[in-house]
Amino acid sequence: MVIKDEVRAALANNQPVVALESTVIAHGLPRPQNIETAAKLERIVRDSGSTPATIAVLDGELCVGLTTEQIEAIANRDGIRKLSTKDLAIAVAEKWNGATTVASTIWIAHRAGIRVFATGGIGGVHRGSLPDVSADLPELARTPMIVACSGAKIVLDLPATREWLETNSVTVVGYQCDEMPAFYSRSSGLPVDVRCDSPEEVLKIFHVQRELGMESALLVTVPVPADAEVDAELLRQVLEDSLKQADELKITGRDVTPFLLARMSEQSKGATLQANIALLENNARVAAQISRALHA
Repeated sequence: MVIKDEVRAALANNQPVVALESTVIAHGLPRPQNIETAAKLERIVRDSGSTPATIAVLDGELCVGLTTEQIEAIANRDGIRKLSTKDLAIAVAEKWNGATTVASTIWIAHRAGIRVFATGGIGGVHRGSLPDVSADLPELARTPMIVACSGAKIVLDLPATREWLETNSVTVVGYQCDEMPAFYSRSSGLPVDVRCDSPEEVLKIFHVQRELGMESALLVTVPVPADAEVDAELLRQVLEDSLKQADELKITGRDVTPFLLARMSEQSKGATLQANIALLENNARVAAQISRALHA
């Protein structure tokens, strides 16, 4: 594991650090918005009083905190692999270059000593008859971190994902909201376990979880900013059309979500892309505020 000097110094001095994933840079956003957003997320974390630690695997090394050149490589180089937790040992052994998912970012960040992580949306239970569960979910169930997100990605089976979280004892916080957000939408009709309106309220629960010896993450779900929310009817239509296209093209496995997000952005004339960027920025800000309060 290679920890960037500023991240190492912040951790050593008990200063706030926020982990950021790199799959959104390599696979989640189109160019050039991917590198612009990556830089903006790090700037937001800094401006909010925390140190950003974007995580990736480069030349087989688990990198915690990236240089500008490394972020540019992740954003612009073809052939960057998408690495979940199960891929990390292979990536290190074979000296791969790869972007980390929510699951593998949490795994690496926790072992580096980082306790707060920001992302856009977590993976979840996929639509369809076969049981297809993202590796993000079991990683959340076994890693004691604060994870700020806007719920699960809208292309997933949201009720089944919420049920999985409940079954596996992952506490879901609604941050300034009373129901679990649905990525591009501020509402899903799905319940949260508790509402928190400040970083201090979130930390009160997180500290008690640690005192009780609970090993699961605290999932802090943050609604997309109201001015970036996608109209419900437009969202329903573009999602249905995108799902139909994925089925016709027989796209399966880990390729489904990036395909659907890209098609939805195209069909919504960029509305879903703008919502994605807005929620990423907002979640980074909330995570940095929580991290700063954690180290106050």
